[in-house]
Amino acid sequence: MSTAEIEHPVTTTTSGPVMGKEKAGVFQFCGIPYAAAPVGDLRFKRAQPAPGWSDVRDATRFGPAAPQIPSGGMTDSVPVRWDEDCLTLNVCTPAIDDERRPVLVWIHGGGYRTGQGAIPWYNGTSFAVNGDIVVVSINYRLGALGFADLSRFGDDYATSGVNGILDQIHALEWVQANISNFGGDPGRVTIAGESAGGFSVSTLLGSPRAKGLFHRAIPQSGAAHHTLTIEAAARATDLLLEELGAETMHDLLAKSPMEIMEAQNRVDPTFTREGIGQGVSAFYPVDHNEVLPETLLGHLREGVGKDIPVLTGTNKDEATLFIMKAVSEASLQKQAEGYGGGEALIEAYRHIYPESDATDLAIKLNTDFAFKIPALRLAEIRDSLGADTWVYQFDWESRAPHLKATHALEIPFSFNMLQSAGVAAFIGEGELPQQVADDMHTAWTHFIRGESPGWQPYTANTRQVMHFDNESSLVENGDEAVTKAWEGIR
Repeated sequence: MSTAEIEHPVTTTTSGPVMGKEKAGVFQFCGIPYAAAPVGDLRFKRAQPAPGWSDVRDATRFGPAAPQIPSGGMTDSVPVRWDEDCLTLNVCTPAIDDERRPVLVWIHGGGYRTGQGAIPWYNGTSFAVNGDIVVVSINYRLGALGFADLSRFGDDYATSGVNGILDQIHALEWVQANISNFGGDPGRVTIAGESAGGFSVSTLLGSPRAKGLFHRAIPQSGAAHHTLTIEAAARATDLLLEELGAETMHDLLAKSPMEIMEAQNRVDPTFTREGIGQGVSAFYPVDHNEVLPETLLGHLREGVGKDIPVLTGTNKDEATLFIMKAVSEASLQKQAEGYGGGEALIEAYRHIYPESDATDLAIKLNTDFAFKIPALRLAEIRDSLGADTWVYQFDWESRAPHLKATHALEIPFSFNMLQSAGVAAFIGEGELPQQVADDMHTAWTHFIRGESPGWQPYTANTRQVMHFDNESSLVENGDEAVTKAWEGIR
C-alpha cells in the first residue's frame, strides 16, 4: 500500500486495527497506545499491556504528552497538552507493505522533566522519503511520576525509579511485535535520542533488560554518567514526601499530577545544593534494579551492549543554552569545585583557552562535564572492548546572539527539518545552512541503514571525530588536552 493509492491507511497491531493519514508523501500513525494508561492504582507501577480494541482506531492525532511543567527555556517555553494517560507512540512510514525497512525509534529529551514525541523537529518524513526508513517517536513517564524511587512501599513499586526507562522498553517490545505491519524490520532497529533521550539510549545500551530489542544506537548529547545511586534516589524521595506532606502510598495516589510536579520542582534546588547526585538532578534513572542490576557504567565496562554499533557525539557549545548571563570568578571557582576539579581544572582550561573569560570558561566546563567527557569516555570504554563507536561534534554556530553551537541545535540538522516550527529562532537570520543538514542527515541515514556514517570508528590511537560545520572535517586527537584535564575527576 503506497501513499499514491490511499489517503487513510489502515493496518493492524496486536491491540487492534489503526487508521493513519497520508501527509507529504508518507503515512503517519499517531497516538497509538503501547501500554495501558498508568493512572489510578497503576501510577508509580511498571507499564502494563495496552487494552485491546475491535473497531478501527483513529490514529490521525498525536496523543497527550506526559505530565510536565515547562521550564521556560528556549526549547521548553510553551505549555503542552498533557495527561497521565500518555504512553503512546507515533509511526511515520514510506508504505504499508511487506518490505522490511530499517527502523529509527526516537526518544525525546527534556531533562526527564519535559518533552514529547510530537515535537515538529522529530518529524520523520525526510528519513522516510530519502532513506526509506520507518520512524517511531514515543512518549514516556517523566519526573517523579516516572523516576521517583518508591521501592520502600513494597514490591509493587520495585521498578518505580526506572519506570520511565521501562516505558521505553515496553515501546521497543511493541516495535518488535508490530513494526512489520508498518513496513519495518524488527531485526534492524536503531534507537536514538538527544539530551535525556541520549541518556536514555545509553541506559538502554547498558541494560541487560533491553537486550535484543534494538541493533544500533545514537546517543546525541547524552552518555552514560547520568543515573542516580540508590542512596541519592532515596534522598530525593525523602524530599518529595516532605514537600507533599505524604507518608504512605495512599497519600501519594491522592495527589494530583500537578501537585506532584510542583513538589518535584521544589525538591531540585535542595537536591542540587546537597550535591549527592554528583551533577545529576533528582528523579533520574536509578541504579540497582531490574533495568540496571548494578551501575550503568559497570555494565558497559563488563561488555553489555558491546555488540551494538554506536554513533555518539556532542555540540561544541552545549552550555550556552543554560548559561545565559555573565559568570563571576567566584561562581566559576564554585562550579569547578562542584565538578571535583577545583582550581587545578580552571587553570588547565585557562591554559587551553587563554583568550576565554570566566563566562566562556564556565560554558566550556559545563559542556565538557555534562556532555563531551562522558561521550568520549563511553567511546573509550567501548574501544577497549573492541566495539564499534563513531564520534561526531556539531560545530555550526547559530546566528542568534550568544548561542553558538548550543544544546539541541543539531536535532533539526540530523532530521533534515530546518524549516520546522521553532528552528528559525535557534539558527538565526540568513540563508538556511542546508549543506550542513544534508551532511548530517546523510550520515545518520547511512548509519540507521546498517552502514558506516562515513568515517572510521573511534580508537585510542586515532581518536577520530567528525566535526559538522559549513565545511565538515575529520579531526584526530583534537580533544587530547581537554580529556587530560579531566583525568582522575568523576
